[in-house]
Amino acid sequence: MILFLLPQQMCVSRCLRCVGISLVPMAIVCMVSNILLLFPDLKIHFLLEGHVTREATWAPGVWASGILVLFGARAFVRSSKTQGCCAFRSEMLRQVMYSCMCVVAAGSCCLVSFTGLVQGPLCLYNTTAGPTWGVPLKPTPDHDAGYLYNSTLWSGVCLQPRNVVEWNVVLFSLLGGASGLQAILCAANIFNSLLGLVLGKGFCHNKVSPVSVST
Repeated sequence: MILFLLPQQMCVSRCLRCVGISLVPMAIVCMVSNILLLFPDLKIHFLLEGHVTREATWAPGVWASGILVLFGARAFVRSSKTQGCCAFRSEMLRQVMYSCMCVVAAGSCCLVSFTGLVQGPLCLYNTTAGPTWGVPLKPTPDHDAGYLYNSTLWSGVCLQPRNVVEWNVVLFSLLGGASGLQAILCAANIFNSLLGLVLGKGFCHNKVSPVSVST
């Protein structure tokens, strides 16, 4: 009879809880960033007049990386309290679905944020026909998204809203970064939940199990 130190179960519950708790502040950052994007220069009349960047009006930070991810985070935390082997495995199957939902939601928010960042803001700018509302920094075959690396364009192109380029760059960067991190955590949580489905509930410690070796 030989004793081997064998890991009996994985720390699935603790990982689920940590991911769920970590998602909450990121969801709040996404929601606040998207709401602020709707009010450039902290004025409501731009939104009421339809002069807000298109990607901001889609509000992915509110409904996708915000509400949907918070819904998933709540499920992750609650699942860590599930008792019983069969009940736990059934819960893990649900967590795989919740995690997939959160990956899609956060990933779509990250994609929209990146698009909004590259396209540049909707603003009032000078043209040959006079001041016009449009997206003057939008990439074209002759004009890429180099404005992100040329801060002289940030205050020299858009007339209104005031400092809208800086506003969009900072907030879309926060929104994209937070939602991208959410997507990574939720993708890792799919793997974690699959482990829980296969191996059962974990207790974060190893057990010494006797193993018979026949010769």
